[in-house]
Amino acid sequence: MDKPGPAPAPAHTRTRTRELRESVIIAAPPEEVYASISDVKRMPLWSPECVKVLLLPRRSESRPSFIGFNRNGLRHWFTLCQVTTADAPGEFAFRVSVAGLPIAIWGFRLRHHVPPHTAAATGSTHVTQYWHDLRQGPFGAVADLLGRAVAGTSPAARVRVNRAGMITTLHRLKHSVEDAAGGTTPQ
Repeated sequence: MDKPGPAPAPAHTRTRTRELRESVIIAAPPEEVYASISDVKRMPLWSPECVKVLLLPRRSESRPSFIGFNRNGLRHWFTLCQVTTADAPGEFAFRVSVAGLPIAIWGFRLRHHVPPHTAAATGSTHVTQYWHDLRQGPFGAVADLLGRAVAGTSPAARVRVNRAGMITTLHRLKHSVEDAAGGTTPQ
């Protein structure tokens, strides 16, 4: 007699978007872009949801942690974030949780941008912002409920909000870094 396999995932979780990526070219070298991104206190300048960042004291060799204060309309909430990747100037990422529940990984990958028909890097950076949804299993269902109650977004709405937020964040980051560097948008 065959043993039954694991129960199939509910239909709403099988088709759920769990990863997003958006990119932009910034007319500044990766080192400058990375310095901006890794200074998490500057995130409210670019993000349409994050309104403040509070750095937490570091414990010896631990990765930096911070609290992100967020808003969506009249709704306000905070998240605990811990840097998971700080690989200058190539990648910066952090893990987000709420009430001890894993929510997401947010990150940025940077690489030199070489325009077509150009032999050398021009000092521009291709920046990809990514989001990985960590809300899975029974604790994921609880996190989904918290998202609906606190942030006012269902999982499907969260994907739309995040995509729009990533586009806004990247364009604000681009203008901020290019204005500081005195750069112009590459052709």
